[in-house]
Parts: sequence; C-alpha cells; structure tokens
Amino acid sequence: MARQIEDTRIVNDDLSKSERTRKAILAAAARLFRYEGYHATTMRDIAQEAGIEAGSIYYHFQSKDQILSEVLELGVRQLYEKVSDIVGSATRSSEDFRKTFELLIETHLTYLLTDSDFTSANIRNYPMLSDETRAPHRELRASYAGAWGRFLNDAKRAGHLRSDISTTVIRQFILSAMNWTVEWYNVDKYPVRILAERMSKLILDGMCFRDRADTKGLKLYPAVPAKTEDSNGKAAKTRGEILQAAARVLRDNGYKATTLRKIAEEADMQAGSVYYHFNSKETIVDEVLNAGLGDLLTGVEAAVQKFDAPYDHHARIATAIWTHLDFLFKASEFTSANIRSYGMLPNNFRERHRAIRHEYGKLWDRILREAQEDGAIRSDIKIVPLRQVMLGALNWTVEWFNPNKAGEEGYISLPEFSAMLIDLLLEGICKREAIPSTGQDTPETN
Repeated sequence: MARQIEDTRIVNDDLSKSERTRKAILAAAARLFRYEGYHATTMRDIAQEAGIEAGSIYYHFQSKDQILSEVLELGVRQLYEKVSDIVGSATRSSEDFRKTFELLIETHLTYLLTDSDFTSANIRNYPMLSDETRAPHRELRASYAGAWGRFLNDAKRAGHLRSDISTTVIRQFILSAMNWTVEWYNVDKYPVRILAERMSKLILDGMCFRDRADTKGLKLYPAVPAKTEDSNGKAAKTRGEILQAAARVLRDNGYKATTLRKIAEEADMQAGSVYYHFNSKETIVDEVLNAGLGDLLTGVEAAVQKFDAPYDHHARIATAIWTHLDFLFKASEFTSANIRSYGMLPNNFRERHRAIRHEYGKLWDRILREAQEDGAIRSDIKIVPLRQVMLGALNWTVEWFNPNKAGEEGYISLPEFSAMLIDLLLEGICKREAIPSTGQDTPETN
C-alpha cells in the first residue's frame, strides 16, 4: 500500500510553528512509545527525540499522560475511518467478500507495521495501561471492533462464514493474528502485501483446506512447568517467590518499567532483601524469561511426543496448540511474562534468548512440515509464515481473553476457548463448501 499517513510525516507548510512543534512532539512520543514503551519513556526523552529543549515541551502538553492520550487517539482514529469506508462499500458476493477481507487485512497491517507509529504505539502499550488510562479510548476501540463485526456479521448472513463459532470470537482471532505481527514482522524480508495475502489465505481457509480436521485423538495432559532447581529450603522458596513476583511485574509493566523496588513490593518484602538472592534486575529478568520459554518448549515437546508414527497429525497439532495455551494462561506465569514483554526487551536480552525461541519455532516447523508432507494440511502455504501467524494468533490472546471469568454470562472456559481456536486454525473461518476448489496442489511462488 503506497499511501503514507500524514500525521507521521509532520510536514505541512500551512501549520503555525507552534502547531508544527506540537505535531513533532506527538510523532516523537509515538516512536518512543512504540519501541521503548510508555512506562519507560520520560518527557525529557520525548523532547530530545523531537529536537526541542526539555522545558519547552510543557508549553504544548501538561503531562506525559496528555501526550499518551492523543497518541492513542490518533493510533486508532485514521485506521477506523479507513476500515469503516471499506466495510461500507463492501458487497456480499463470495468473490468480493474474499477480496474485501484481504483488503481489510492489508489495511490494518499497513497502518500497524509501516505507516503509523501511532497505531503501533497504541497496540503495543494499551494492554499494559491502567483501567483509568484506557477508559477514554474504549469507545473508539469498540467502534473499530464494531466495523469488523459488521463486516463479519454481513458475511455470515450471506453464508460465507461458518455458523458454529460466534463472530466475536472470529473477530478477536483475526485481530490477534494481525496485532502480534509487531513482534516478528521484518519489512525487509517481504512486503506487507505478501504478508496480507498469506495471512488472509490461512485465516479464511485454515490449514486443512477442503477436508474436515479430525482431532478426536487429542491428548490432554496437565501442563507442568519444568523445575529448574530444588525448591526445598527457605532460601530457595524465597528465591522462587521473587521470580514469580518479577514475572507478574514484567508481564504487566514491561521490561524498562520493571524495577527491583516494584518486584520487592509484589513479593511483599524489603527491596534490599532481594539482593540476598539476586545481584541485579537483569539477573532476575533473565531467569524469568528463560523459565518462560523453557516451560513452553519442554511442555509442548513432551505433549507431541505422546504420539507415535504414523502420526494422527490433526490431533497432534491440536494437542500442541492446547498445551501452548495452557502454559500461556494457567501453568506458567513465566511464559505469559515472556510473551508479553518480549517486544520491548533490549537487544542484549533478545540475543541471549533468541536460541531457545528459535528452538521452539523449529519444533513447530517440524510438527507442521511432517503434517504437510503426509498431506494432512494444505500444501500451498509455506511452513514458516504459517507458524508465525498461528503462534501470533495464540500469543495475542493474553491481551483479551480472561479464563478467570469462565461461568459468567458471555464468557467461556479455557478448554472451550482452546477448542475454538483449534477449529479456526485448522479449518478457517469460512464454511467448508465456500472454500475455492483450486490451489491444493499448487506450490506457493512467493
């Protein structure tokens, strides 16, 4: 998509000097919030990024919170208006539905990944903000979700979408898959247009193309985090409590806003006492991140090893998805802390943990490739993009699904939720008979 968003370019000769400075401040803040996080960014940082004196920023904005509020608003407003226009002009024919769907995917991804720091800053920071800070922006975000909901409801009424899963879950599934791309997308590898095309194909038609996925052989075992050290003894117990407290703080605030003082408060102990067990914040975070990925890798690997060749591939994939979600929501606070904070970690942290993340990716690639080689999943989707989109859809669920509300009206349990996501990933959002009949044996050329 060639169109560039004006608010990130800040070039307009008709604006006064004060207005240009204000826009420059907002653009600088959006960049910093996107890459560093709101909690870790100071007013001095924003002023420096905008190229103005630190004190001058207060002539334009009273506080960092005011800047954040405007960044969040801009991050959704233009995207909402563009998507609403597309939805408003959409027709109901099957062919046009698929074209419109891909255009909506491309539009969202273009704003998120290449054209707007504001949209990226919104997506990456909103989940970690307080309820009070989120409140003024809920209506606009709900309106954006509503635009997608109208499109999907119209598609369901026209017979293009499956009827056994609510459009609310389908909408959240779609947005999850797209939003997680901020954590892995590489603009230099392939353009957003190609990403949108691949993602649309997977979301619409699933992994399994025309055949129904048979997951009756799903093997469910309680997800158990790996024990990395002996937990006996008072010192070991305190050390474990500190790590768990750190995981919660890291999960909810991000890396740069995580301090030893906050960790100590969460662990209900004196800040100085933490030093008896760890010599720095970095040491604590390192262990939390390593435990999170270690739990996930060990748990999913153990789950798929329950299957013997020749594999029941659909059940094997479903078991791996189920286990991933179990660790993410229930079995390991370390896993959710790792998933939520990874995008804003310093490069040295990413480098230290890149090997185990790569190993986890390779595990999934092997599971999916073996299924593809045996004809259990479609052959016209490349494995690595498939895995990235799939894990993205799963990982982003930590931002919107709450298993603790199971039983309340309108809420479902983690097992029910996991079963829905398995169905969507394996079979897509379209009715089986609505899937095009070409492409099963056509290798992907991109």
